[in-house]
Amino acid sequence: MTRLALSLLALLTLSACGLQPMYAGGGSGAVAQGLAAVEVPPIEGRAGWLMRNALRDRLAQSGGSAPARYRLDVLLDDKLEGLGLLTDDTVGRERRTLRARYQLVDLASGEILLDATSGSDAGIDVVSSEYATIAAEETALENLARDVADRIVSRLALTLRGQP
Repeated sequence: MTRLALSLLALLTLSACGLQPMYAGGGSGAVAQGLAAVEVPPIEGRAGWLMRNALRDRLAQSGGSAPARYRLDVLLDDKLEGLGLLTDDTVGRERRTLRARYQLVDLASGEILLDATSGSDAGIDVVSSEYATIAAEETALENLARDVADRIVSRLALTLRGQP
């Protein structure tokens, strides 16, 4: 009997906490439709191309195509730096860092709804094969672009949840 009472009490407190589903309504919900209405202009460089494709994939998944109501401006900072020096003065480890500064702009009013940054980094082992090292650097960039795009879309969803 006490378990039943505790379960009911837990359900009552959970409903009073103010949590709301972000993607209520599925593809026809407000957040999904808002994300589908975000236009991503071209971003400079290879990292920009990867980032734009990742963003467009994630935004299109949310609700199909809709006329553009928002524009997402993204500036990227892609750095590759050597970290560990070996005894023969060669680099043994590298770190690739991808940082994005982005703004969500309402196309109708020109108002900036969101101005934020996001980033991620990855460690890369430098091996004797130059081809393997270059392949690892490129794979790290692809993974970082996907990771940062996921973070940006999550933040956009939170911002658009409060929009009419």
